[in-house]
Amino acid sequence: MATDTAVAATGRRKRSVARVRLSEGSGSIQVNGQDATDYFGTALQIELLKKPFEAIGGLGKYDVIASVKGGGKSGQCGAVVHASSRALSSLDEEMKAVLKKAGFLTRDSRVKERKKPGQPGARKRFQFSKR
Repeated sequence: MATDTAVAATGRRKRSVARVRLSEGSGSIQVNGQDATDYFGTALQIELLKKPFEAIGGLGKYDVIASVKGGGKSGQCGAVVHASSRALSSLDEEMKAVLKKAGFLTRDSRVKERKKPGQPGARKRFQFSKR
């Protein structure tokens, strides 16, 4: 692994797209120019951001600078996790195997289902009246 080099990767979740630059550092995570704790707020999402680094035993070794567009906070958090996992996997083959087994490299393809004609929503139906 080369020192002082940054790795870039893209991750997606729902309608969100995250571009991440990963470099060796102190473990800080910045999203759209803000600290991740300020941007996301909830402790659950902050823990989710750290999961790929915990899986490889590299918590506090890498700095993450992320740029996220689209979707809501949950989708954006998932996109950053996907992108940072892809960036980590490009650094080392051993890391790639660990991240793949933990499920971080798989893109979560679930998206909102479209509304159908003649219905108020995707699955919901108008009330049926027999008479």
